[in-house]
Amino acid sequence: MIFRRFHPLPLVAGVALALLAAQLGSWQLGRAAEKTALQARIESAAAAAPVSPSAQMQVAEWQPVRLHGEWVPAATIYLDNRVRHGRAGYEILTPLRLAGDAGWVLVNRGWTAAGADRAVLPDATPAAGAVTLAGIVRVPQADPFTLSAEAAQGRVWQYLDMERYRALSGLAVRDWIVHQTSAAADGLQRDWPRPDAGIDRHHGYALQWYSLAGLSVVMTGVYVFRRLKS
Repeated sequence: MIFRRFHPLPLVAGVALALLAAQLGSWQLGRAAEKTALQARIESAAAAAPVSPSAQMQVAEWQPVRLHGEWVPAATIYLDNRVRHGRAGYEILTPLRLAGDAGWVLVNRGWTAAGADRAVLPDATPAAGAVTLAGIVRVPQADPFTLSAEAAQGRVWQYLDMERYRALSGLAVRDWIVHQTSAAADGLQRDWPRPDAGIDRHHGYALQWYSLAGLSVVMTGVYVFRRLKS
């Protein structure tokens, strides 16, 4: 009898594995499509003309902006454990009071290396008086991964908690911040990296899953062929 030649477990397992691997491959392609659309939105926003936000104006993330106002240096904070080129340091964030009573915006002015004595913070005093700067809108991560239970210890912060910053500074800063891109004579580095959407990684995973599905089909077919010949 032909049915006696087949043990059901290898056949069922082979078919199930092929279907599962094919579905996972399709899911990875779907993720790649989502990331491609996200990257396109980022590129489109970043290529837009700079705007000068008013008090009620909403801006999209990655939108270029041009800000006019005065720094509030007393409310400067230092984001700790920011590593560049293998060196630990700080990103310096200072609020800017926008001209025309347009409110406050927290500006990430750039990165500086930490000194040998971490108890002594680098001098990051901004220029006094009215300033004009260019930058890119960013939205802080709502729930960043951190090993620290406290967001802030004095002026040194482990991550940016906008609600707590508003409470401690007394400034109603916007929900978004600006990464400064224009030059300034403050010694800070501003080579902001664009995010890697990981599109190629998803394509690579999809190829692996489809390869596994194909291998499972081949192995199952070999099993069936050999059992038929026996």
